[in-house]
Amino acid sequence: MKPVHISELVFEVTEEADGGYVAECLTENIVTQGDNWEELRANVKDAVEGYFFDGPKPQAIRLRLVRNEVLLMQ
Repeated sequence: MKPVHISELVFEVTEEADGGYVAECLTENIVTQGDNWEELRANVKDAVEGYFFDGPKPQAIRLRLVRNEVLLMQ
């Protein structure tokens, strides 16, 4: 069976309370982190390269920053 080529991977990125970011792919089992945005971007690319080391790699990676905020009602 021919492997399916993925054109784009989407990562959901959350900012940690103590600083830094965590990125989790929505379709593949890939999770990584970085202390700042530049480090996160590099780590995501490295993680994707490693995950697809023996097959076709996606053409694009989308980083979707998710912001969680709780508003207290009084």
